[in-house]
Amino acid sequence: MIDRDEIARPATQERAVLDGLDVARLPRHVAVIMDGNGRWAKARKLPRVEGHRAGIVSVRATVETAARLGLQGLTLYAFSTENWKRPRFEVLTLMALLKEYLRREMQTLLANDIRFRVVGRMEGLDPSVVSALKDAISRTAGCRGMIFNVALNYSGRAELTDVARTLAAEVAAGTLRVEEIDEERISSRLYTAGLPDPDLLIRTSGEMRVSNFLLWQIAYSEIYVTPVLWPDFRCLHFLEALSAFQRRERRYGGIVEPEPDPEQAAPTSSDGSSRPAAVTR
Repeated sequence: MIDRDEIARPATQERAVLDGLDVARLPRHVAVIMDGNGRWAKARKLPRVEGHRAGIVSVRATVETAARLGLQGLTLYAFSTENWKRPRFEVLTLMALLKEYLRREMQTLLANDIRFRVVGRMEGLDPSVVSALKDAISRTAGCRGMIFNVALNYSGRAELTDVARTLAAEVAAGTLRVEEIDEERISSRLYTAGLPDPDLLIRTSGEMRVSNFLLWQIAYSEIYVTPVLWPDFRCLHFLEALSAFQRRERRYGGIVEPEPDPEQAAPTSSDGSSRPAAVTR
């Protein structure tokens, strides 16, 4: 049972949206493309790195809200393999902010029973960053609440490449037959193995693209795009995304049949007996 007062104060806009949610139909796993830090800073005539710094507050609000709602998983796209092309100072600042976040928020993660994980090629990061990440993974390993994934040095194509290499090595070693490779086997080798695929993908800043993020996992995700820039994203915006998700019909390629109306009388024959309705194909 969630504590609504812990998530949103009574008589607030956040609470109104929260009270309108069906807690039995919340997404199990939400993924977020955090976009708009640079534009947020530019609009305020600030250096780009100040947008990243402001975005930490949004990370805190989103993680705490998701955990208090009892979601199974939350995955935030923090740093892609393409982001290495950015100015060196910006990259160094991003990594420093990551270490600062882990240091400051560790007690909050533990208090909310949140298990921290990394998805991506962690070995490609600076040793000091890897050390901080491994420490956070170790310290939260015993937590049994929400799994909080941070995608670092991540690329959806790189992830699938790594899966292909792993499976090829197993075939070459004789521990796996080619005919045994199926969707379930591939999913079990993904960075996100053990978590259900995201039910909902949120992208901030209004951009209409998935940016090489969780390409396998989001095959059937509902996509919600908000014009809100990431540093301005708060609990209200996360709850609004969940509300929009619950208004969707998830068909997975099929159709949703309307429920029969029990009040509607069955068709009758000329003698008054009921008969099945004709079916048109």
